[in-house]
Amino acid sequence: MLSESEAITKLIDFLDENFYEAVQRIYETKGRLIVTGIGKSAIIAQKMVATFNSTGTPSMFLHASEAIHGDLGMIQNDDIIICISKSGNSPEIKVLVPLLKRFGNTLIAITGNVTSFLAKGSDYVLNTTVDMEACPINLAPTNSTTAQLVMGDALAVCLMEMRDFKPEDFAVYHPGGALGKKLLLRVKDMIEHSLKPMVTADTSIKKAIFEISEKRLGVTAVLEDEKIIGIITDGDIRRMLNDRDSIADLTAKDIMTKNPKMVSSETMAVDALNILEDYSITQLIVSDEGTYKGVLHLHDILKEGII
Repeated sequence: MLSESEAITKLIDFLDENFYEAVQRIYETKGRLIVTGIGKSAIIAQKMVATFNSTGTPSMFLHASEAIHGDLGMIQNDDIIICISKSGNSPEIKVLVPLLKRFGNTLIAITGNVTSFLAKGSDYVLNTTVDMEACPINLAPTNSTTAQLVMGDALAVCLMEMRDFKPEDFAVYHPGGALGKKLLLRVKDMIEHSLKPMVTADTSIKKAIFEISEKRLGVTAVLEDEKIIGIITDGDIRRMLNDRDSIADLTAKDIMTKNPKMVSSETMAVDALNILEDYSITQLIVSDEGTYKGVLHLHDILKEGII
């Protein structure tokens, strides 16, 4: 681990005008970014493509050995090509580079050999030279592939900053899973089909209990002139029963909690979750400009897999 971290640290000294200009060309292109390589470098290329695509740079993977058997057809005029190779002199690379240059596309090399065939045939060279591999026999790609990966990440991060790439942009490319839901899911998405427990201020406690039980959300809103003036939770009911022997003369307004915690339907689900956690509660009243929309329960958030 120390060997690989030291190899990465040394990459900083290799950043020069080539890196700056390569980033600028990728940023300005109207085409896509094609990333190619062979062997372990091809695997790194696939990860780079995944990172570029998810951060706003349209990219495609091209396997170097498949390129000369028909896959060159995926390259379009405005595309920029990144070719990854530690040695830059493998037989496949020597065949591929002249073919890539024939199309007139900008070629960016990520290589550990700046005097290699690949480097000499490229428009820009990103140096990922390592002193040795972490492998005990100095053969298996370890430090070198990590250096390639880090160089790709550096390109992606610079492009994100140039595009002012924001969390909401990231969410567009990650709509599925917990991550996408954290960035996209709103309260309205979780209460669309939920019940709306409600009673009026003068509703009897018996009917209020029935409303809470029937709607099965552990709470009911208390409304007066269609405005929310409070809530009654199952906790309020338990405390009332502990304090009183008779409830016949009580109404909703007698035991309700005034000024309940509320959110709008446009509130992000993750923000609503933070409110629930901050106040150690399990329900939130949802209200849009004073109009009662429903109840958000902690279980609704749990079901979505956000936490």
